[in-house]
Amino acid sequence: MNSKLLLAAGISSVLFLAGCSGAPDTASSKLDELTNQVQQLSQQVSSLQSSQEKASMKAEEAASAANGAKSAAMSAQQEAARANSRIDNIAQSYTK
Repeated sequence: MNSKLLLAAGISSVLFLAGCSGAPDTASSKLDELTNQVQQLSQQVSSLQSSQEKASMKAEEAASAANGAKSAAMSAQQEAARANSRIDNIAQSYTK
C-alpha cells in the first residue's frame, strides 16, 4: 500500500512539475511573439516617417517650383504689356 501511495505521489509530482514547466515556455513564447510584433511595428513607423519626410520635401519642391513659375508668368505678362504699349505707340505715330 505504501509503495502504491509513494508511486502515486511520485507520478503526481512529476505531472505537477511538468505542468509548471510548460507555463513559462508559453509565456516566453508569447513574450517573444509580442517583442517581434513591436519590432515590426517600429520598423513600419520608421518607414512611414521616412516616406512622410520624402513627401514633405517633394511638396516643398513643388511649392518652390510653382512660385518660380508664377514669378516667370508675371514677368512675361509685364513684358507683354510693355510690348503692346510700344506697338500701340508705333501704330498711333503712323496714323497721325
